[in-house]
Amino acid sequence: MMASLPQRVKDVAGQFDQRFGEYLTPGGDVPQELVEAIRYSALAPGKRIRPYLVVRCCELVGGRVADYWPVAAAVECVHAFSLIHDDLPAMDDDNLRRGRPTCHKKFDEATAVLAGDALVVLAFELLTRHVKDQVLAARMVLELAVGTGWAGMIGGQTADILGQSKPPALELASYIHKRKTASLFETSCRLGALVGGGSADSVAVCGRFGQSLGRAFQIADDLLDVTSTARELGKEVGKDAAANKQTFPQCVGIERSRTAAMEQAKAATAELDIFGPEADDLRALARYVVDRNY
Repeated sequence: MMASLPQRVKDVAGQFDQRFGEYLTPGGDVPQELVEAIRYSALAPGKRIRPYLVVRCCELVGGRVADYWPVAAAVECVHAFSLIHDDLPAMDDDNLRRGRPTCHKKFDEATAVLAGDALVVLAFELLTRHVKDQVLAARMVLELAVGTGWAGMIGGQTADILGQSKPPALELASYIHKRKTASLFETSCRLGALVGGGSADSVAVCGRFGQSLGRAFQIADDLLDVTSTARELGKEVGKDAAANKQTFPQCVGIERSRTAAMEQAKAATAELDIFGPEADDLRALARYVVDRNY
């Protein structure tokens, strides 16, 4: 019998963390404080949803276990880099992340900036070093670069910062969500399907699932900043409104935001029809990201 979704995600996260720790162990002459800052942030306890998406999309298209760990690690390197930089005083200026001091508080700002820089570069090193088919590796590097770069996550973060000087606008909030959060979800799913040898159609389906899932996740995240507590979230709350961020609750209120999150979750699950019951855990994940309380 299939394990419950929380247990299944936890199991994959445990397997992933063991391998991730190995990838984050340098073989060369690397400054020790940089290594400590990278490992402190990247190996902090987390649900590992993006690696889970890589793993499951690879499995859904018939991929092998051995193929997906370095790809999952590459995605999580990008995610960890984004969190370190988002927390900096020049960005969101957060003191807590996952219930612990943020990287720049634990170490210092310069070390945090460099740790983030090193992680995003390591992501591409992992793909080119461990994906043996170099044509596929190049395709995956392009996918991750586009999902991460100026038209993806980094562009979304830029729009998020610039949007703080503007009145609430749903179209702008949706633009930010699509790029800042959903872009890396989409890329995780596409990379999983690619490394699994999926067809063009299955890669596209996985990508659309990830995009809708990411949008649902970010709307729910906006809501949690309004409705949750610092103890539950492991980070400060109420900061979106204080910073005049473009969020769904700011634009349309709490109830309409909940409806929008559910609509995105439904759109995500609708994409999975071609995979049948094998994708039931991903359907449950779409419901979970909307219903979660942390």
